[in-house]
Amino acid sequence: MDPSLARRVLVASTEITSAALEDPENVLRLVVEAAAEIADADLGLAMLATEDDDGTLTVEASSGEPIVATLSPRSAAAKAARTGVPVMADDVTSDPRTAPYVPHALRTYGPFAVAPFGTSDRKIGALAVYRRRDKPPFTQETVDVLTAFAAQAGLAVVLSEGFTARQRVAVYEERERIARDLHDVIIQRLYGAGVQINLLQRRLGKQLDAGQRARIEEAVDLVDETIAEVRATVRKLRNTDPADSADLHDSIKAEVRTAGELLGFSPRLHVAGDLANVPRRHADDARAALREALSNVVRHSGATHVQIDVRRDEKHLLLRVADNGCGIPSGVTQRGLRHLAERAKSASGDFRVVSSPNGTTLTWSVPV
Repeated sequence: MDPSLARRVLVASTEITSAALEDPENVLRLVVEAAAEIADADLGLAMLATEDDDGTLTVEASSGEPIVATLSPRSAAAKAARTGVPVMADDVTSDPRTAPYVPHALRTYGPFAVAPFGTSDRKIGALAVYRRRDKPPFTQETVDVLTAFAAQAGLAVVLSEGFTARQRVAVYEERERIARDLHDVIIQRLYGAGVQINLLQRRLGKQLDAGQRARIEEAVDLVDETIAEVRATVRKLRNTDPADSADLHDSIKAEVRTAGELLGFSPRLHVAGDLANVPRRHADDARAALREALSNVVRHSGATHVQIDVRRDEKHLLLRVADNGCGIPSGVTQRGLRHLAERAKSASGDFRVVSSPNGTTLTWSVPV
């Protein structure tokens, strides 16, 4: 191998390996630029397998002009990626092995070489280089060097994927820690403060004038709005994968336990069916419905008995909260209940509240 060529390969491989650890998002761009320089080419392309894994390749990075192209599973690049055998052609548009599959964006080029890109365990795609029509074809030595470089660069890219994955896991873990602190500490304190303010208002009763009552109600509403905003933040922090299921059963027990501490007695809880695989959106809505129902019980009902039923069957998730309190007092804001009704409607579900001087029953259900 030409000593200067060997030196370029060594320098490029070192830079790419470093980038895999320090700047993984730019690794592909560095790879194609190095490949074009090593092969003295006018264009370098990194062609990666599609998510469908049907043999199709798409251009993900280019060293020169931006190229948008999809390569057929029967193209030379796809065959090189699949078999691990490099391919070269004096003219990519006339060679019978390559001509039928050349994308329009690449028909201005002539000499062509492509090497498999990746490792034996992780086939990423293909690394291709092109020269203009007036340039000489690639030599076998150049193709051999390109093949060796593609293997080394492929290992670096696999390394960068692992590094990026570890970073992503670390970010998810930190987001979950923050969400847990917000939910278990901040929300509970705000919830307790709102309940205490509301209880204070009830105890003072007629001692307060209309202006004082309005200010207290405004403070309670502000606490409610803050809790809703924090809960929304928690959902966003935890929403790393919308398909993930939430741990609904444990969170229901935690909500019931908190309500019991504020009520002075433990509500009765009955759960039927498997809650482990409830979609995250429905789990979040069910938690919100339970919190709102228990909040109303604590603040307004004066109940001595609360029954909570949660049922999951093949078609529905249902939540029912019943108490033996005084019912929903007139003049009490029902913004939270309206919000739950809107949530149920958006999920093609149902929300009902039946209230009387003998108690209140809240029923919320959605199809799952």
